[in-house]
Amino acid sequence: MVRSVLEEMRIRSLGVIDDAVVELSPGFTAVTGETGAGKTMVVTSLGLLLGGRADPALVRIGAKSAVVEGRISVPAGGAAAVRAEEAGAELDDGTLLISRTVSAEGRSRAHLGGRSVPIGMLSELADELVAVHGQTDQQGLLRPARQREALDRYAGGAVTGPHAKYAAAYRRLRAVSVELDELTTRARERAQEADLLRYGLNEIAGVEPRPGEDVELAAEAERLGHAEALASAASVAHAALAGNPEDPEGVDATTLVAGAGRALDAVRSHDPALAALADRMGEISILLGDVAGELAGYADNLDADPLRLAAVEERRAALTALTRKYGGTGEGVTAVLAWSEAGAERLTELDGDDDRIGELTAERDALRGELSGLAQALTDARTEAAARFAEAVTAELASLAMPHARVSFDIRQTEDPEGVEVGGRPVAYGPSGVDEVELLLAPHPGAPPRPIAKGASGGELSRVMLAVEVVFAGTDPVPTYLFDEVDAGVGGKAAVEIGRRLAKLAKSAQVVVVTHLPQVAAFADRQLLVEKTNDGSVTRSGVTVLEGEDRVRELSRMLAGQEDSQTARAHAEELLATARADG
Repeated sequence: MVRSVLEEMRIRSLGVIDDAVVELSPGFTAVTGETGAGKTMVVTSLGLLLGGRADPALVRIGAKSAVVEGRISVPAGGAAAVRAEEAGAELDDGTLLISRTVSAEGRSRAHLGGRSVPIGMLSELADELVAVHGQTDQQGLLRPARQREALDRYAGGAVTGPHAKYAAAYRRLRAVSVELDELTTRARERAQEADLLRYGLNEIAGVEPRPGEDVELAAEAERLGHAEALASAASVAHAALAGNPEDPEGVDATTLVAGAGRALDAVRSHDPALAALADRMGEISILLGDVAGELAGYADNLDADPLRLAAVEERRAALTALTRKYGGTGEGVTAVLAWSEAGAERLTELDGDDDRIGELTAERDALRGELSGLAQALTDARTEAAARFAEAVTAELASLAMPHARVSFDIRQTEDPEGVEVGGRPVAYGPSGVDEVELLLAPHPGAPPRPIAKGASGGELSRVMLAVEVVFAGTDPVPTYLFDEVDAGVGGKAAVEIGRRLAKLAKSAQVVVVTHLPQVAAFADRQLLVEKTNDGSVTRSGVTVLEGEDRVRELSRMLAGQEDSQTARAHAEELLATARADG
């Protein structure tokens, strides 16, 4: 099976590294060097390539930015290749180029296959490419939540299926509970709001305003308030147009226009122009007659009743009172009617809340029942997987010089009166189920199983973590494993066994180990030496591939601190011979 392989990294201006190229083996690569030489910069660099947090303090003093470039071969059609191509990256004959730049000011940029991408894109690819393990990862394994995640990862579909259903039901239950709590805790506020709405709607209904009524009434009030002046003006105008019966000698406009028309009619046949004027004079006479008639009707129909005026003003006052209360920033009765419509809809909604509370309560109870069944299924799947996982890790520990160690899982629940019922009792629940998962270790016969946070030494914890990763490699393999000081606190025979187990893991995956133990480095397919120059920096020539005599010298230094010690050299050659024999 073709897998992804991290082939090379170039590191510039990062920490103590000025400019160096790290060439890795497809199998097992060991990175060694004296303390402070910059070995852990390999881990840091890979972390940056895979979307890790960028710390501007990592930029070498005097440099404007640090740059890490990586070349990874990825199989065509694999998850990493597909995701990279979806992001617009180009693959060069199956090779994916990744670049990360960190400026001294803290800005960070990422490029994937020649395309600028968000940093988060590198993090997405990390899950498909590399598993990074260092001292902080070991500390993370001490947390029960991480141990539950490890168990779930090992169980695979047996847990992910029930977990997906459980998570969906849990999210819905949370949403229903939040809405239900909001409705019930705001019951008094909703009742007060409903009372105010009912009062306002009843008040408006009592007045029964009509659209545009306020405008009509304002015009009528204006007319009634000036009835005498309007009647007098209409009478005077009518008399001027049609004459005053009480003044037979008076001259009116209708009589004068009629006389003018008769004079023009008498001679209109003599000149077409004058005939046209005579026609227009006739039109004026007709218009004057119409206006005079309407003035007479207006005066007769004008209502000067004070009682009607009082009724109009009373109605206007009622409408004005509604407008002040419910008109808002709108105009008159139109705004009042709009408030009434919206208020009726809101009141219907509030009145329906009681029904909604009943519906939500029923749904919540049904969801809690469903969650109980799903939680039980999740617990059963974890319990079954835990037995297999513990057995497999225990077998691996036997290969890591811990033949009598036993690993087990404690899967328990915490009673909670507000929880869901599992196994006949209410227990606390969360987004991942009801289980509290803790990894236990009994390092030797007779020792009680204790949480690895309390029962494992540093060296034992390193081996437990390695055993866990090896078990994972058989079920959910990752193309590349990077271990930083995974052999901390280990020595002697245990160190040899760790080296042997890492070599075995490297047969199915790429393994990169930053180590200070010669027993581990001897089993590597390739050993890289990180060395500083006299000025304290690591240059391009400071990362070298060790072969033959050079590798023996480095292993001798790691064994005894003396490259030329004959005893150390003999021991180094013996280690290499043992590793080759196992291979």
